[in-house]
Amino acid sequence: MKLFTEHPKEVGETYTEHFYMASSFGVPMILAGFACLLHGFFPFLFEKTGSNLVKKLYDRMVTNRVKSTAGTATEHELEWCI
Repeated sequence: MKLFTEHPKEVGETYTEHFYMASSFGVPMILAGFACLLHGFFPFLFEKTGSNLVKKLYDRMVTNRVKSTAGTATEHELEWCI
């Protein structure tokens, strides 16, 4: 059971909270990935979809997401704490 709860606990979430948070990043990333593939074929479609999503998710992750105690997480840790 520790395998499923250790990381969520490290970021201040329950397993269920972490599942929903990770999904709220993963699903838009998948959809934007398809938009980027379509953009490759049709350059006039989805011109800013991928870059806009990356900016939005990065802002959520760094600015609003991290629940660790103040001053303990480095910028690098924040970037990869999904």
